[in-house]
Amino acid sequence: MIFGKAPSLVGLDIGSSALKAGEITATKKGFALKNFGMISIAPGAIEEGNINDPENVADSIRQLFKANNIKEKNVAISIGGYSVIVKKIDVQTATEEQLQETIRFEAEQYIPFDISEVNIDYQLLGEKEADSNQMSVILVAAKKEMINEYINLVQMAGLNPCIIDVDAFALQNIFEVNYDLTDENIVLIDIGANKTSLNILKSHSSVFMRDVSMGCGQINQKIISLADCSFIEAEQLKLSKQPDKISPDDLKQIVSSVVSEWSIEIRRALDFYYSANPDEQIKSIVLSGGGANIKEFRQLLAAETSSDVETINPFKKLHIAGHFDPSYLEQIAPQASICMGLALRRVDDK
Repeated sequence: MIFGKAPSLVGLDIGSSALKAGEITATKKGFALKNFGMISIAPGAIEEGNINDPENVADSIRQLFKANNIKEKNVAISIGGYSVIVKKIDVQTATEEQLQETIRFEAEQYIPFDISEVNIDYQLLGEKEADSNQMSVILVAAKKEMINEYINLVQMAGLNPCIIDVDAFALQNIFEVNYDLTDENIVLIDIGANKTSLNILKSHSSVFMRDVSMGCGQINQKIISLADCSFIEAEQLKLSKQPDKISPDDLKQIVSSVVSEWSIEIRRALDFYYSANPDEQIKSIVLSGGGANIKEFRQLLAAETSSDVETINPFKKLHIAGHFDPSYLEQIAPQASICMGLALRRVDDK
């Protein structure tokens, strides 16, 4: 992260069920929340990262900016899913020029796409403690087709895409601003509508990442199947305390079965990490995204992983102006996290 005096950006989180836009300003007292807004998009407009209806999504972005009086045109967005590969690798110590050549060669071994189909970036983490002749590097590769889709979408909305980040890194940014880091491993898990991203941090570094195709949309699909209703009706039933087309017991059973699947899948991912790092231990899990609001999931995941589980608050250490409703911010905090992480970025960031 770079916290200079460079011009600020609007963080624009383009999700498969909702769009979020936020602005953060740097003040003498620290970071302050300037703006935040959220708007739902039509079901199916974005699926698994693919933008199926760019015109309607672009129109929704324009509505979001207008409704929240956001004037800034420069934005930071993020991508994730199977079209994005993030991997920590070790390479021989080299100059910057040599490293660029090495990275491209190494990338071909780890990327399951044709190298000509992806854009490659990397972040140098530093020398390995055990071997000064090697450096650790975070390798990021994203399909050009997906990147172009998102750039075209943002431009169609009349905005200027300055930065394309990765969902997990945006979440890491806002976490580091709001929470004190220790040497212990911490897992950041974002449960969205159709995708869950998992990022294990050790100190300031990401040591393991994984995206899984699961999310809150699974609950909606089960409700649709049982109640024979539309996606929008399913969303309303899911959030209702007194659902009319489905019994409370049936709804509870649906939620329980889905969050049980989530917990097992997350446990498998952590077991994979443990298999390569048998001496490591994970004591804390921090949740974000819509799934973080499900109490039963938090309890089940804590039992499944033997870890402390909490929900992230991206506004925890931000100065909050009086015109923001505290109860609203508390309600949407988990879903606002990636957006707020993007809002921390500045024009000309690496």
